[in-house]
Amino acid sequence: MRPIFPAPLQALLDRLYTEAVRTDPGLRQAARDRGLSHDGQPDFYAAMAKAAMPVTPDFGALLSILIRITGARHVVEFGTSFGLSTLCIAAALRENGGGRIVTTEFLPEKASRARAHFVEAGLDDLIELRVGDARETLARDLPDPVDLLLLDAAKDAYGDVLRLVEKRFRSGSLVVSDRADLDGDDGGRAADYLATIRDPANGYRMAEIATSALGLRFSHDLAVRL
Repeated sequence: MRPIFPAPLQALLDRLYTEAVRTDPGLRQAARDRGLSHDGQPDFYAAMAKAAMPVTPDFGALLSILIRITGARHVVEFGTSFGLSTLCIAAALRENGGGRIVTTEFLPEKASRARAHFVEAGLDDLIELRVGDARETLARDLPDPVDLLLLDAAKDAYGDVLRLVEKRFRSGSLVVSDRADLDGDDGGRAADYLATIRDPANGYRMAEIATSALGLRFSHDLAVRL
């Protein structure tokens, strides 16, 4: 990973990405062998409990840059996992002078790993981690306004989470999503979300972008609230 963040955080991220490259493919293959190929299946996340499933390093860098150039102070994240994207965002919030990221994780064991990483990075004071179904944990006590929403978890919940959080958007708030169009075999499950952000009549303007890692291409969506 190219150096982007302060040295201690960069070292932590490098370590976590190296671990993910080493372990995630085997865990994903083991899940596939059990017939679990995507996050729309009820047992998929339990099968991937030991997998980091991180955003690509370039996407993490993009998140940090978006926070910096917009001066964002309040962020909501759907899908913590081991907290790599959360760390990228929190580091940028620190550089902006402070703020708060509310992030959500379904599995308690993953939340525990993420919390340890937040403390190790010295960014835990900026992060509120909520454990459980995001459609419940994000139904209360959100910052106002929300400057950026990151969607990186179960694709069929993207639309529900957007509808919860967009009540707190301002003009210029950003929505960033990871692989809403396709993730393994579950393409189409975020169709309602994509239909919302792709239609300017719904108050959004969006662009599709891509990053790459390990020779693979990963698609993302970036939308701004008008």
